[in-house]
Amino acid sequence: MRRQRLIALALAGLLGAVAGCTSKSGGPGGGGNGPGPVIDVLEAKITSPADGAADVPASTEITFTAKGAVTTAFKLVDESGQELAGSLRSDGSSWVPQVPLAYGTKYTVTLNVEGAGGLKLAGTSTFTTMRKPGNLVGVHSYIGDDQVVGVGAPFVFTFDRAVPEGLRAGLEKRLFFSSEPKQEGSWNWFSGTEIHYRPKEHWQPGTKINVRIGTGGLPWGGGWYGRHDLTIRASVVDKPLLIEVDNATKKMTVTQGGTVLRTMPVSLGKPSTPSSYGNMVVMIKNEWEWFDTTTFGIPPDSPGGYRTKVYWPMRLTWGGEYIHAAPWSVDAQGRRNVSHGCVNLSTANAKWLWDLVHIGDPVVVKGTEHKLDWGNGWTDWDRPWEEYVKGSAL
Repeated sequence: MRRQRLIALALAGLLGAVAGCTSKSGGPGGGGNGPGPVIDVLEAKITSPADGAADVPASTEITFTAKGAVTTAFKLVDESGQELAGSLRSDGSSWVPQVPLAYGTKYTVTLNVEGAGGLKLAGTSTFTTMRKPGNLVGVHSYIGDDQVVGVGAPFVFTFDRAVPEGLRAGLEKRLFFSSEPKQEGSWNWFSGTEIHYRPKEHWQPGTKINVRIGTGGLPWGGGWYGRHDLTIRASVVDKPLLIEVDNATKKMTVTQGGTVLRTMPVSLGKPSTPSSYGNMVVMIKNEWEWFDTTTFGIPPDSPGGYRTKVYWPMRLTWGGEYIHAAPWSVDAQGRRNVSHGCVNLSTANAKWLWDLVHIGDPVVVKGTEHKLDWGNGWTDWDRPWEEYVKGSAL
């Protein structure tokens, strides 16, 4: 048997190579034709940014093609020789720097590939990022770094400027979410300035979560760019808490880890200002807040108006529905509804619950006269999963 190895290298601008290997042997007894040539091909090319490109966005990713590669590695350095960390996307479509690139800086990227036969290729490309733009858009998170959240917590991010619909898919690709253990989840655009992420089912207790909102330098349209990246590390409570409120019984049941901790009398919204029924979560908790009807146009000294300091408020909707202490309605709690839409508790019960609650703990209200409006708070759990995922631009 005769074996021949041929290697041809073609470095045209960026990187490309072909390696061929043929093997041919005769049939039984030395006669006839053996199998045809077997060709092993190794090709690779950096496709973007193009070699010598200028005015490259600081959010750029390195895209490439690679055929026959067993391993692929990148090295990105700035003009001072400082190397930047990064990683391949899970689908292998691009290599993503770990942080936004610096403005007005020259970078060199090296692509190294190795084929099954041990052939190794390397090529480089250089490009320069754009100058820092004047119009920058900030991003904000309701959940802070190292925060412990409830099992129903959606991760909510807001932008200072609306993302045009045609750019939302591209921006969503720059939102990196991981959990340990891994759980299926989806993004949902509540509006052009607000996007949420929730898992298919409630978070598993003890889950560790890492988020990178990779919008630093990202083109926003209309000459605007993302101001910065935002990273969040968070964890989920070890024991899931569930708050259930039933209008039929006028009671709240609090369960933790499958064990009922307490059942408490409540008073909900009276017929003219009913509480919403549906699936909510605790969004905000404060030791006290001023409840003031002037915020929606009713002076305190007019009929239906008030300005009251309320203790142990736990917010459920943007429309002003809370769980809170209401010592003035204790006689009605467990018997009739007298509130303006909130869930009233005694001061002792409200303080007990407030001490227990985390942002993102699920709250289910049943049997009231008004269905929870979508987007009136973190209503992520008030739609089935099959419908929720349609809110993703991808």
